[in-house]
Amino acid sequence: MTLKASKCLQGSDVIVYDKLVSQAIIDALPSGKQLIYVGKAKGLHSATQSEINQLLLRHALAGKTVSRLKGGDSFVFGRGGEEMLELHQANIRVEVVPGITAASGCTSYAGIPLTHRGLSQGCSFITAHAEKSLEINWQALAALNQTLVFYMGLSKLELISQQLMTAGMSGSTPVAIIEKGCTDQQRVISGQLHNIHSRVATQSVQSPALIVVGQVVSLREQLDWFTPQSQQLPETSLLQQLSA
Repeated sequence: MTLKASKCLQGSDVIVYDKLVSQAIIDALPSGKQLIYVGKAKGLHSATQSEINQLLLRHALAGKTVSRLKGGDSFVFGRGGEEMLELHQANIRVEVVPGITAASGCTSYAGIPLTHRGLSQGCSFITAHAEKSLEINWQALAALNQTLVFYMGLSKLELISQQLMTAGMSGSTPVAIIEKGCTDQQRVISGQLHNIHSRVATQSVQSPALIVVGQVVSLREQLDWFTPQSQQLPETSLLQQLSA
């Protein structure tokens, strides 16, 4: 959490928070604040988006300072824009404190760079969640030759893999599934586009999980620093090599 976010929480009367806000953050929230949980999980919502919008509006109109606490970044698949529009229409002043989106945070903890010279000159973030069907130009994605990161796509992993291969992406393209990224329960399952679904099926992977597709995944074994095996290495090894 940034210093500015912490300062905003200190000055709040009401804190409305999501499912992806860690227990460690919740435990560190200042005392005396009204905490309201509005978390969402697949098929289980404690509140609809419309209800959340009205909740924020009601407390703000009552003269309270409200903090809307989200995991990741509120403007990357976080519905922050929708909530902000609702408040602006009621002439309520809102400021945004940027966070670190899952694509950046989780891949960094997994030892997977989003871009890397010679492997990927760009990355694209795609939501695999849709009210009806996925409206995705698979041919365009497959032709980008860059890192693809799918949010909220675990239940559609087989469909994503099949569509990308049908659109021309090689079945040998490296893929990683990052489960519960940036937590002490993080787990990474690696494979290739043609077999990642079967690998995940045998590992009982659960949401939240991020799907990373692209050649940068091949660097994971060399750059992994978070798993227990890598943490056993001397912490000064990199500095020693640099100074040498």
